[in-house]
Amino acid sequence: LFVCTANICRSPMAVALFKTVLAENGVAPTSWRIESAGTWAPQGQPAAQEMVEILAGRGLKIAWHRSRMVTIKMLDDFPLILTMEAGHKEAILAEFRSLKGKVFLLSEMASESGPVEDPTGGPPEAYLKTVDEIERLLRQGLPRIFELASK
Repeated sequence: LFVCTANICRSPMAVALFKTVLAENGVAPTSWRIESAGTWAPQGQPAAQEMVEILAGRGLKIAWHRSRMVTIKMLDDFPLILTMEAGHKEAILAEFRSLKGKVFLLSEMASESGPVEDPTGGPPEAYLKTVDEIERLLRQGLPRIFELASK
């Protein structure tokens, strides 16, 4: 489960990119349950138009996406929860201490510790930078994701 703030940009983008990374590594994306949610997400909002367009340029479609708020049921249903910022991780763990050990920053999968910055409201270059950053972290972190998701 990928988690960001409003569930309209980074986390749905991570879902689309992760499916691509899996396929490139010979893993059928349909063999994984891959979803997204937000810590403070309005219900039912479409993905950010800028992100829809950037991903469409890479052959990825997320226009179908609708935002949703993360719930304890959702969190319990996933073996691995990857957040975009430390604040997301902290908010989840503050409310649901039992999830310790399965909530991580996406960057931690690549042995890093920084946030994936939110490009919302920024120039097109900010969105492109975010796409590249998430894709890099997913590629570098894939072995760790496999390890943690199989627990």
